[in-house]
Amino acid sequence: MKKFSTRELIFIAILASIAGVLMFPIFEIRVPFAPPEIYKFDFSEIPVIIGAFAINPIAGVVIEAVKIIIALIIKGGSVTMGVGEVANFLIGIAYVVPASYIYHKHKTRKNAVIGMLVGTLSIIIVGALLNAFVLLPVYAYFFNIDVSVLIGMGSVVNGAVTNLFTFIMLITVPFNLMKGLLISIIVFLIYKRISMIIKAKDKQ
Repeated sequence: MKKFSTRELIFIAILASIAGVLMFPIFEIRVPFAPPEIYKFDFSEIPVIIGAFAINPIAGVVIEAVKIIIALIIKGGSVTMGVGEVANFLIGIAYVVPASYIYHKHKTRKNAVIGMLVGTLSIIIVGALLNAFVLLPVYAYFFNIDVSVLIGMGSVVNGAVTNLFTFIMLITVPFNLMKGLLISIIVFLIYKRISMIIKAKDKQ
């Protein structure tokens, strides 16, 4: 594995900073089908996947990690907030690594699309498993409540949510599907322009 060049390190730092800022509450969006106490959508994965596409998957992991550190430092950080940031990191990695790995196998628009679709499927699966067996129980533990209380929050926004399984299938899965598709569409539309800027810098 080659070391990052100075230009790549600068690029990683810039993208991580942008991603960290995009995690500010002012940029978070509530979605109507998910309880806002648990799920908020942000666009912080866009700089991460751009870096992973432009450099390599390892760069994406580094940007994702630095993004989380920046967010924790700026937001302050309680234990419960830390759980949310760790969740963001794991879900981000589940999207960025497979997407960028497939893209780097053969750098075409088709492979970029395939990679991002695989990344979206990955966060749906990983997100469902993490929420069911780790994140929701951990949230319940730190808030000193039963998981059924969190399920009840889901029932408020969707009456069909009655247990953990329906919570995951009707809230967690749609949320991560929406996240993966929106991020993928935006990156597909803007990456070419940004990559041209990167290549222009390489030629200087």
